[in-house]
Amino acid sequence: MLPGLKTAWASVGSRNRVLTLAGPGAVVSYPLMHMAATGALSGMVEGLRFRLWQSPDQLRTLLVNGDVDFSATPSTLPALLHNRGMPVRLVNISVWGILWLVGTDPAVQSFEDLAGRELLVPFQRDLPAVLLDTLLETHAARGLAPVRLRRTRDGQDAIALMLNGQAEQVLLVEPMASLLLWRAEQSQGQAGVPRLYRGQSLETAWRSAFPAQPSLPQAGVMAAPSVAADTALQRAVADAYAHSAQWCAEHPADCAALVREHLPQMPQAAIERAVRGTRLDCRAAQAARPEIEALYRLLASRFPQAIGGGLPPADFYAA
Repeated sequence: MLPGLKTAWASVGSRNRVLTLAGPGAVVSYPLMHMAATGALSGMVEGLRFRLWQSPDQLRTLLVNGDVDFSATPSTLPALLHNRGMPVRLVNISVWGILWLVGTDPAVQSFEDLAGRELLVPFQRDLPAVLLDTLLETHAARGLAPVRLRRTRDGQDAIALMLNGQAEQVLLVEPMASLLLWRAEQSQGQAGVPRLYRGQSLETAWRSAFPAQPSLPQAGVMAAPSVAADTALQRAVADAYAHSAQWCAEHPADCAALVREHLPQMPQAAIERAVRGTRLDCRAAQAARPEIEALYRLLASRFPQAIGGGLPPADFYAA
């Protein structure tokens, strides 16, 4: 058990509580923002608020201090926390596609078209990096020329290199891919700024390369230790999240306007494009367990640090 964790991890009465929802500035968080804005769960809790976090380390601190009840998260982080002694639960998986190729050559549509070319990658030893390496290994096994990976510090560095014409292809998560495309469109006519095109998603390429394991459960919602035993509340949050995710998918412009209240630095048009380009498909963690465990096994064999070693137990997956 991690030191410093509050002892009140057992379920507590929630009707008179204001629950804190949290998440990064990614599409997986947008339904939580909508839930807070529309007063979801009004019959179960006093209210909801949304809190933005900037890094997994910040989220860990919020969890240790008991400052978060539910959070949007990459699918690997709850497993890592649970395996390190923090009794979080995975509530659902909602995002199955967030990685996109963006490039200067409209003829480069697929990952196969990258053979022999350079690709900017703002990832190190995390989930996107492992997925990309695994996919490219299948291409090498088929005799395709290797892709030269050029690592950048983060997505903003990769965007700057692309806009300055210092790179031709990049792999980005949403909403960064949409932000790059929007910035390029706004800068057309300026010297040195290339025209950019959206290529294939990694998830589409993955389905072709691994037909027996076609799904990539990349992000969802987890329950913090403070509510890990409250299965009724978890189901209510999952239902409300699914409703809000459907609203976001059906009203991307309105969703983008709402999201911009939390992310004022992001252009509304880029947020809307990111919503349109992300597959939001909410499934309870227990229902998605086979796909999640297939991904965890892949990571355990290649990068076990990403999930803290082995697979979490059965009660990690909420029904």
